[in-house]
Amino acid sequence: MEQLCYETLEKAGYTGYLLKNAPERVLQFGEGNFLRAFTDYWFDMANEKAGWNGKCVLVQPIAQGLTQLINRQEGLYTLYLRGRQNGEKVDAKRVISSVSRCLNPYEKQDYDAMMDVAAGEALEYIVSNTTEAGIVYDPSCRLEDCPPASFPAKLTQVLLHRWRAGRPGVVVLSCELIDNNGKELLRCVNQYIKQWGLKEGFARWVNGDCTFCSTLVDRIVPGRIRDAAEAARLEEENGYRDALIDVGEVFGVWNIEGPEWLAEKLPFRAAGLNCPVVPDVTPYKKRKVRILNGAHTGFVPGAYLAGYDIVRDCMQDDVILGFMNRMLHEEVIPTLPLDRQDLEAFAAAVQDRFNNPFINHELMSITLNSTSKWRARNMPSLLEYAQTAGKLPPCLAMSFAAYIAFYSSDIQALTEQGLVCRRPKGNEYTVSDDRWVLEFYYSRRGVSDETLVHDVMTNEKMWGQDLTLVPGFEQAAAENLRRIRTEGARAAFAACLARPAV
Repeated sequence: MEQLCYETLEKAGYTGYLLKNAPERVLQFGEGNFLRAFTDYWFDMANEKAGWNGKCVLVQPIAQGLTQLINRQEGLYTLYLRGRQNGEKVDAKRVISSVSRCLNPYEKQDYDAMMDVAAGEALEYIVSNTTEAGIVYDPSCRLEDCPPASFPAKLTQVLLHRWRAGRPGVVVLSCELIDNNGKELLRCVNQYIKQWGLKEGFARWVNGDCTFCSTLVDRIVPGRIRDAAEAARLEEENGYRDALIDVGEVFGVWNIEGPEWLAEKLPFRAAGLNCPVVPDVTPYKKRKVRILNGAHTGFVPGAYLAGYDIVRDCMQDDVILGFMNRMLHEEVIPTLPLDRQDLEAFAAAVQDRFNNPFINHELMSITLNSTSKWRARNMPSLLEYAQTAGKLPPCLAMSFAAYIAFYSSDIQALTEQGLVCRRPKGNEYTVSDDRWVLEFYYSRRGVSDETLVHDVMTNEKMWGQDLTLVPGFEQAAAENLRRIRTEGARAAFAACLARPAV
């Protein structure tokens, strides 16, 4: 069977959309699964739906990567978008042709080619996803390094080369998962401008002619077909070998912070894609953290104690699904600043995403560091609801008790791996968190539930405040924990649903 390339597709009589030749309008730092299932997909759709007519040049951010594989396949790869949309199962396949080539800047020839792209007339966008650790200022990087170690230093070199060529500024779209990613990237670039003693004219061009955008990306990308038999079946169906098959969920949104003119310049709106340009991505990050991530942390510890292991299976349980939906729609959404209809639609999509038939998302993987997660994802919603409504949100309050129950269910031992507990169905599990958190819970094994709740809620290192000062919260947490211990987590969740709507 032949390797995927344009000639292979032509021989096979492929009839899907392809764009073989187009100007190289994007320089993309990062060639991994996420960007190929996310940004390169958006640009590919823009080519088909909006006639954008552009290609992406990928840059391998570290010395080892996918450059050779990508170039061997002429930038082509098969993308499967799988999941549920509006309650319906989706399994869509698309050959992505928005990538022209990949460069490894740790090889001199490719480093020079990267600079040629930087100075090219067609270049309009620079995209990056170099992991959360990628946007860092490393003072050891020098202007003469080919290439420097840090991504911001590489970017500074690229922009300097473009400025010296007399080209106009570019739009920089940062996709790293840190707050204010675009602003942080620009800050690092300015540090290199100062460190390297670069000209004031270049600094003005970077800060005035270039547009650094903070963005918020949202798509789960498993990245590969893990089942060998399924991979072989798909290869047989496709009629070609593809070493770069990529898999993502069907849901995807790319919130881009930028000026109004950027919405017209970017090809995404014309292509009907979910890539809104907004003046501030902060509310959208809050939406994602409070609804999507908050849903996970809100129901998963209790669902695990109730005997479930996979997120999808929880969505088939009317009690757990009802608990999650009531928490989101009645307690979390009222605390958020965006349009109610937008928030409701996002929350509805969460149910589809969690019910993805193609992803076995283990509950235990979600419970990692649940203390800091509950503080960041759920506590703000509970506090804001209590302050504005003058009463406790019952599901969020129950989620806190479920968190405590998960960390203290029949504690067996404290090992190097974590806190070993036992759930009601009998099997042991290991809680993973900061060592001081685990030591705290281990030191309180055997105390009464009331004492445990009080000690947890007054631990300001955990929560940044004394949660017993929230009216009625300590009593509710103790009662909820007692119910989880005696009746089970599922029955405790059901009790929340039995309460009248408020």
